[in-house]
Amino acid sequence: MTRMTAHFNVLSAVLMWAFGALAHGASPAGSGAGDYPRRPIRFVEAFGAGGTTDVLSRVIGQKLTERLGQPVIVDNRPGAGGNIGAELAAKAFPDGYTLFMGVVPILAAAGGMYGKLNYDVLKDFTDLGLVVSGNYVLVVGPTVPAKSVQEFIGIARARGAALRYGSSGVGSTLHLAMAMLNSMAGLKMLHVPYKGGPPMITAVAAGEVDTGAPSITLALPLIKAGRLTPLGVTGAKRAREFPGLPTIAESGVPGYELTPWYAAYAPAGTPRAVVRLLNSELNAILQLPDIQSSFAAQGLEAAGGTPERAREVLQTEIAKWAKVIREAGIKAE
Repeated sequence: MTRMTAHFNVLSAVLMWAFGALAHGASPAGSGAGDYPRRPIRFVEAFGAGGTTDVLSRVIGQKLTERLGQPVIVDNRPGAGGNIGAELAAKAFPDGYTLFMGVVPILAAAGGMYGKLNYDVLKDFTDLGLVVSGNYVLVVGPTVPAKSVQEFIGIARARGAALRYGSSGVGSTLHLAMAMLNSMAGLKMLHVPYKGGPPMITAVAAGEVDTGAPSITLALPLIKAGRLTPLGVTGAKRAREFPGLPTIAESGVPGYELTPWYAAYAPAGTPRAVVRLLNSELNAILQLPDIQSSFAAQGLEAAGGTPERAREVLQTEIAKWAKVIREAGIKAE
């Protein structure tokens, strides 16, 4: 009976795969792009309407619609630190009709932060290419009289857990940026998560929490208004918006770096010809002057490149965040 059941389960699985392939118009060999695309494409993003991933998905999706002749529809699936959307995309049928806009540091950190994921970021995704990179800025509000990263570190060491940093949620890039600073500078700041970047940065400006590392775009109006003091940027290089502001690594925390990469993915097993086509279209879109100026206005820099380059960045980020999460003891709540 056990052997018959096993044979039946294997046969059922094969039939289900075959029917799924026929229903989606895919060949078992997945040999080429053929007349792809011949129906609408779904672009999954995991952090809700209005955020950076949503904006990127819609901008890239609109250009893909124009170039491919089929609608690219953004599917917002927020929740669980981005894992709901990521899992949905990872488990979709790999025929090129489901794409995913991922925040690379968050994808890279998810495995270490969550006890068990229902997907594997390296095994279940095919890289299409890097989309943009950005920069965050370490800021303080009225409760911290620091003018530099070194002054801030001195104050933070003296205050310990009485100094509070805000984030846009557990596992967010804003959380990771500050947790890494805690770890690398030997600090004990207390984490206070908010439901998004805007309420977090408002709380810093109001003195409800002391510090945070928001996106430059989010922080810039409050910095110009004198309500926030910028101390340093999180990336590997200085920001175009603050050419005189050093990186945190330059400011006495060598090796510190958080660059918020965004990348496009498809489910693992997507035909190579489709991957090549989508990578080519993505790179062409990222070279368009209107796209580059649009991204620059948001403090973002168009990236592009090969799928292999995107995979290299993801693997590097996974190794880095595994170490940070282990040393900082970060766990999803």
